[in-house]
Amino acid sequence: MADRFLKQGQVVATVLRILGIASSTYYDRKQRGTHTGIATTPASPGRPHPGYSLNVSGEKISDEQIQEWLMELVEGEENGYGYKLLTQCLRDRRGLILDKKKVYRLCKELGILHQQRPAHSRYPRHLARNRIVTGPNQLWQMDIKYGYVMGRDRFFFVLSLIDVFDRVIVGYYQGSSCDAAAVVQTLERALRSRLQDGEAKPVIRTDNGPQFLSHAFGEVCEKERLEHERIPPKTPNMNAYIESFHSLLERDLFQKTEYETFEEAYASVDQYMDFYNHRRLHGSLRRKPPLVFSEWVMQLADRTPFYRTL
Repeated sequence: MADRFLKQGQVVATVLRILGIASSTYYDRKQRGTHTGIATTPASPGRPHPGYSLNVSGEKISDEQIQEWLMELVEGEENGYGYKLLTQCLRDRRGLILDKKKVYRLCKELGILHQQRPAHSRYPRHLARNRIVTGPNQLWQMDIKYGYVMGRDRFFFVLSLIDVFDRVIVGYYQGSSCDAAAVVQTLERALRSRLQDGEAKPVIRTDNGPQFLSHAFGEVCEKERLEHERIPPKTPNMNAYIESFHSLLERDLFQKTEYETFEEAYASVDQYMDFYNHRRLHGSLRRKPPLVFSEWVMQLADRTPFYRTL
């Protein structure tokens, strides 16, 4: 009935008076898109999440990095905190400018809200321990680095796997997102390209990022019979080799280059990975590039072992 009146050009106030609807009620429900018997426009879906938060220095911190910090908190002494206290921890320790609603959303995505968190994990937790590494493919370290595409105002992700003996990047992935499936595929490709049939498999060391705590990652480690060890919270020195490589990536590439497109960023990373493995000299590798050092060591008939204590 109201639609017929409006189509005939009647003034809204007259129609509301005839129908006995208060104007305040009509305009409030129209704004919220609630059905009133009068045709209204659909409610706006709202502003999309930007994918990052700012810290007190004005630096953009990706949601994925914030989720990694949240996982470190709930794996540590703050495991009993709710999302409100976790929000305060992020503000105090990381200098983040964010509200509790966003932290609630990120915790919900991770499944770490108190009522949703599982009591037991199917895959047991193995803490990282000091190791003496005497050859390649004994210990690989794995982590995620965040880059930024200025032209899109979005982050991209570089997942890298490094062999701590010869510093070779044995596998990497880059993309606008980095979920557990991408991590699993990258690890499986690295195993196939690096190892011969029947060769002993490396220990995989990671931090407590959500991708590495996922069921998918636990399943591939179980299938491949890999030992997956995680560093304790707040101990990045136990993942020092991959952290060092990502520091080089930040210094040599990300701090010097502003990317307009994802394609430009990916091509730049591909070029750097090739340079790093084949041509970048390392003082700790007899001033040789990682792949050259690896081949040189394997060719020595009677060599003194090179040790890396982790």
